[in-house]
Amino acid sequence: MNSPATVSIDVWSDYVCPFCYLELPLIRQLQRDYGTRLAVSWRAFELRPEPLPTLEPEGDYLRDTWARAVYPMAELRRMVLRLPAVQPRSRMAFELARFAADSGRFDAVHEALFRAFFEEGLDIGDEAVLLELAEQEGLDTEALRHAIETGRYLEAIFADRQEAERWGIRGVPALLVRGQHAPEQAQVIAGAVDFPRLQAAVEQVLARQ
Repeated sequence: MNSPATVSIDVWSDYVCPFCYLELPLIRQLQRDYGTRLAVSWRAFELRPEPLPTLEPEGDYLRDTWARAVYPMAELRRMVLRLPAVQPRSRMAFELARFAADSGRFDAVHEALFRAFFEEGLDIGDEAVLLELAEQEGLDTEALRHAIETGRYLEAIFADRQEAERWGIRGVPALLVRGQHAPEQAQVIAGAVDFPRLQAAVEQVLARQ
């Protein structure tokens, strides 16, 4: 019996990007629909690493973007997002996500980070906030603290961003969809697209298996 055809999707996202959170349930639906035929890997893409300035929480850019695009999309997808009062850097959040992956808790922590920022308005750039979130998810907070202090996951986080740039990805969310037999036919999907667009990309790969 032949093994199932496999489609891999690499998803670059940032925990301070509302469109990344809005795309999450659609990717989860793909995983439910395709099961073992689909492998999803989440990649780090820090939008505003040092020394780039963070966005002004009360600035016109954020307010206009949320009013014009975020809130309408959230309503369409039946999600409740609120414009956070802070705009933190996200590197430590990615470190927590990597630590959670090593502990077999990535999916739960990945979603918890988005909820903490966009639903609860928590500062996910604050180590104390991240440690509390980790504790709530049953992780070893002392081990996490040590991992952050020693920069255990920084190389992997930087490598994710470099890989994105190799594919011409400059913003998030961005998905790289490819099959195991024809990786040269990979396609990049930029932005928070609708479910039929994602489904079509997966089906195109499966049709070439």
